[in-house]
Amino acid sequence: MKNCSLHSDEQARLEALQLLQLLDTPAEERFDRITRIAKRMFGVPTVLITLVDSDRLWFKSIQGLDVHEAPRSQSLCACAITEELPLIVPNTLTDERFANTPLVTNYPNIRFYAGCALHAPSNHRIGTLCLIDTEPREIIDEDIEILQELASLVEQEFKATALSTIDELTNISNRRGFLQLAQQALSHCRREKQNACLLYFDLDDFKQINDNLGHSFGDKVLKAFAQILSQSFRTSDVFARLGGDEFVVLLTNTTTQEMDTVIARLKRNVDDYNLQHDHSIKYSCGSTTYAGEESIEALLHKADQEMYSHKASKHERGAQTDC
Repeated sequence: MKNCSLHSDEQARLEALQLLQLLDTPAEERFDRITRIAKRMFGVPTVLITLVDSDRLWFKSIQGLDVHEAPRSQSLCACAITEELPLIVPNTLTDERFANTPLVTNYPNIRFYAGCALHAPSNHRIGTLCLIDTEPREIIDEDIEILQELASLVEQEFKATALSTIDELTNISNRRGFLQLAQQALSHCRREKQNACLLYFDLDDFKQINDNLGHSFGDKVLKAFAQILSQSFRTSDVFARLGGDEFVVLLTNTTTQEMDTVIARLKRNVDDYNLQHDHSIKYSCGSTTYAGEESIEALLHKADQEMYSHKASKHERGAQTDC
């Protein structure tokens, strides 16, 4: 199969995909309706909405297949997202790029493929709306335009998802998005008997920043802290702005010793930021560990209490940022 090279901004593309929080989620009528319409309009046996992850192709909506994912290295969709225009393959067996691909030579025996790249709200290409047939076929320009129009409907649903689960100011998860992702992460930890830690952050003296320097400046500080969180934690960690000046991070498969290492890295990143700017970010932090049974709400409550205890002790002794 043709080697479809990674995007130059592959990491940003994967982050955009993760932000949508659609991977490994149940089927949804809003997406299935579009694939059903496409299947009926084009008369093909298979229509998919695919999301191209780091090493796999995951199907958000499936019409005509009984599998839910495929290796990225074997997928035509991995090539489709490298191009802005739809990838059209009338006959895979006569196309040297794909003739030896396992998905062509074996199940589902792809002969015809038409895939239109799907964009995240950030404009990164994160998946496809694709048509598949087990027989070669041609597609006319008018049909390609219809496929692109249907793809734009999928992208509208992506935007609606982003608006409901992503904080508009900082572009990280909001409370609703965090609760959805964190619950999935804790369920995985429970099944795999893995440790997890939760960190709860509150920016110190943030009201004074808004009062003295204005809300626009306060927004700048919130965005800066969100960016520092993104730089300090792993892409597999779940972090969010819960509201106001409160942020939270769930670290899965992480021991308390590893959590301490991450907290130290965050502190260094904040210190570096403060050295480069004429204002300082200070924060209070509370933490708790997951023992295998607690709900995400219980963890948030406990870490929130720890954070306020930390904030109070800092006022008493005039301490600087610390966890």
